Amino acid sequence: MKLGYDLTIEQSQKLVMTPELIQAIQILQFNTQELDTYIDEQLLANPILEAENPDAADESVPGDESVGAAEREEEGDFDWSEYMKERELDDISYRQWEYTGEKSDYSYEQFVSSEVSLAEHLLFQLQFADLKKGCRQIGKYLIESLDQNGYMTQSAAEIARQFGVKREKVDLVIKTVQSFDPAGVCAADLRECLLIQLEQFGLLTPSIRCVVTDHLEDLAANRLTSIAKATALSVREIQRITDLIKALEPKPGRQFSSSVETKYIVPDVTVEKIDGEYVISVNENNTPRLTISPYYRRMLKEADKESQISKFLSGRLNSALWLIKSIEQRRQTIYNVVSAIVAWQKDFFEYGPKYLKTLTLKQIADEVGIHESTVSRSVNGKYLQSPRGVFEIKYFFTSGVSSESGEGIASGSIKTFIREIVDAENPLAPLSDQAIAELLSQKGIEISRRTIAKYRDEINLPASSRRKRY
Repeated sequence: MKLGYDLTIEQSQKLVMTPELIQAIQILQFNTQELDTYIDEQLLANPILEAENPDAADESVPGDESVGAAEREEEGDFDWSEYMKERELDDISYRQWEYTGEKSDYSYEQFVSSEVSLAEHLLFQLQFADLKKGCRQIGKYLIESLDQNGYMTQSAAEIARQFGVKREKVDLVIKTVQSFDPAGVCAADLRECLLIQLEQFGLLTPSIRCVVTDHLEDLAANRLTSIAKATALSVREIQRITDLIKALEPKPGRQFSSSVETKYIVPDVTVEKIDGEYVISVNENNTPRLTISPYYRRMLKEADKESQISKFLSGRLNSALWLIKSIEQRRQTIYNVVSAIVAWQKDFFEYGPKYLKTLTLKQIADEVGIHESTVSRSVNGKYLQSPRGVFEIKYFFTSGVSSESGEGIASGSIKTFIREIVDAENPLAPLSDQAIAELLSQKGIEISRRTIAKYRDEINLPASSRRKRY
């Protein structure tokens, strides 16, 4: 066997991800808020880029080009359009919506006051409680240690050891805090929470106390006959107690603000019905309109072509133009994808969730003429605002079953049918999953009992045994 070194020439095809292509893919994946943040970062990193002030924008007809508009300034014989063509950068259109109203058009409704937390609400009441100073310190510690639902996270014995006081003193403070609003706060568990509320509302009878204390699990499983046998009460009376208990608040602290940051959805696309047609617009209200800095363009024009300044500015200019082009391509791709989705799911927008059709990424990709991965990046993490509400765009891509006509019915539509059937059923004789499947079969939807059970669980509908009333 001969070993040695040889020089050979061979041809091979490889897919190379250039930095520009990686940037374009990244921009496509951004939602509106992420895109705004990314643009702000690019404005700091690239001196060539500028965010145009809408007030200073020249009046132009639709279709004017932002880069071209900047180029119309007097710059001698330097042809910026030719410069971009040489570098295979199209002179693309990128014009954002401009707000023309008065800047002072603010109302008090636009401002949100800070919300009161559970701890703040309870500490305010603690100031007026009939407690000694030492007990107030225990009360303050106790309140601040409650979880976000209003339950104790430490036992009375642990708190007594921590403060070096008798258990009775801590029990007195706990009893005082339990009398505060909201009712049921500072309980050790669900049973105690419910008992506190019933006592404060004057509804706690021996029978109700017995049901809550000894039969809460049976009540949750709707085993009312078992409770009736164990308590010697009628099933109808147990049903009345069950309805009363279910009307109580199991998490009294959740009505107050928590330390968890609230994140608001900013729709990336808006769909409006105008003159019988659905009009799609990509949300760019807060995204700044990007332009090329006249100062640096002038500097590039006057600098020596071989100088370091010229090379640096040329590189920055190419990056800026590619960024603007990528943002426009993102807008156009999202527009095309959402337009195809709206056309496919037009019955949903017209008549509601029951008319949602099955849809795959491949179907939209074939219709728009792009790859499935591009469709996925276009819709991932983005939201659509429509006359029927705000939906994640992925909501419209769903599997389902075929009807008798051969047309696909989305799982979301079937879930809507199931909920309507359950809402209309006789609560004294609730329908089984098999009965629901037979009713759907009459509508031309062939679906198994197991699939009905799966969909029912996904929309938080209990089984027929737990829906039965007496």
